[in-house]
Amino acid sequence: MELAATLTDLQVEASCPICRGYLRNPVTIYCGHNFCLACITEAWKDQKGYFPCPFCHYLCPQRKLQNNFQLGSLTEVAKLLPIRRSKRKRQEGSIICEKHKQVVTLFCQKDLEVLCPQCSFSTDHHQHYIWPIEKAAVYHRKQLEKHIELWKEKVEQIEKVIIMQTGKSVELKKKIEQRREEIKCEFEQFSLFLQNEQETTLRQLEDEEREILEKLNENLAEASDHASASKCLLREIESKFVKSEMELLASVKSVYHRCRSLKCPEMFLFQFKDYTYRLPPQYSGLNKIIKQFHVDLLLDPETAHRKLLISEDRKSVRYGNMQKLPHSPKKFYMWPAVLGSKGYSSGRQYWEVEVKDKPEWILGVCTEALPRRKKAQNQPFVVKEGLWGIGRCGHTSYIAFGPKKINLLPKVIPTKIGIFLDCEMGEVSFYNLNDRSLMYTFSDYFGGALWPYFYTGTESRPLRICTVTDSE
Repeated sequence: MELAATLTDLQVEASCPICRGYLRNPVTIYCGHNFCLACITEAWKDQKGYFPCPFCHYLCPQRKLQNNFQLGSLTEVAKLLPIRRSKRKRQEGSIICEKHKQVVTLFCQKDLEVLCPQCSFSTDHHQHYIWPIEKAAVYHRKQLEKHIELWKEKVEQIEKVIIMQTGKSVELKKKIEQRREEIKCEFEQFSLFLQNEQETTLRQLEDEEREILEKLNENLAEASDHASASKCLLREIESKFVKSEMELLASVKSVYHRCRSLKCPEMFLFQFKDYTYRLPPQYSGLNKIIKQFHVDLLLDPETAHRKLLISEDRKSVRYGNMQKLPHSPKKFYMWPAVLGSKGYSSGRQYWEVEVKDKPEWILGVCTEALPRRKKAQNQPFVVKEGLWGIGRCGHTSYIAFGPKKINLLPKVIPTKIGIFLDCEMGEVSFYNLNDRSLMYTFSDYFGGALWPYFYTGTESRPLRICTVTDSE
């Protein structure tokens, strides 16, 4: 094996690095490397001022070619040796440069291109790191080995993803089938709900028809009785009219009294009741607002009146005892109120507040400039510039506060209020969540950020901000 390797090395040393064939008229240049005279002459024919070695790229200071007769003799000996298989394979695998017709023996590390010696001298690869193919192949083989390991892992990962995605396709089919059944069931329930609503409303209409018909019959009977009495009175008057003077005057008082006392019954006028039809909550537009725009609102303790007690989670506030708190220009001093922790100047926001049976409260939005200390503004139930809200003052009185005060008459007493702020449209709407009806909508130019506003009154029952889960 050692002899074979030695013979192979001898054949390599007797080969020209440029043409890869046996050396012909071998010459040695300044750096000590050997080339065919014709090959090195061709490689340097366009070079002026510097002469780079085609093998090591050493810049030879002069164009000096030293004949190497001893290497020539050694080459003749190497020619007589049998060509080793490895050398034959290298020769068979050689690539010839199409431009310079030279064997490609070098590699540009920057451009990652194989080059012939003549190519390596061009300005395209000037100052690039050029090294022999053998060394470059060893380096890049190691680099590719790392890439092989890396891409093995990536291939394994993508195969796992494919398996998971395949499983998800099965899972998707199951979920789609499940959702399909849910939708069918939901529409069946909706259809049943509509059918029940229709039957209930038709029964109410039938009951109303019977009541109206009964009253009509009663009115008709009264009218018939009145007509009979009127006819009798008419006959009596006609009979008295033809009596003698004494008989006429003797009975005229009775006739006049009966005429005055006999009154015609009023005609019965009927009007149908106003039947309202309400869809279940999941089919109302308000439900979409709740899901899409619900914000997680918190109270701002820095703005709270000194008698307001805020819960630890900052979701609830109630009126209590005076607290010693540091002064703040943001704080309300004239009435028990507090603001939300965040103002809104764009987008759409929705939140809900539980008021239960609290007799006095105001909910809404206000500007940051809403007065908080002026004595002229110490009445909470007056119109204030920079406040849009609704409130309860007393057991049955509900008021909308904006540019002017408006009395509200909710059909159902609200225990929970929904507030929808649409900054883009310049609207704030208030909903009675007990019957999911719209109580009032303000349309105005707000001119800046709006802050959620809470007035508790002086009664100790709390106002509580509802979370998303409370609304579902």
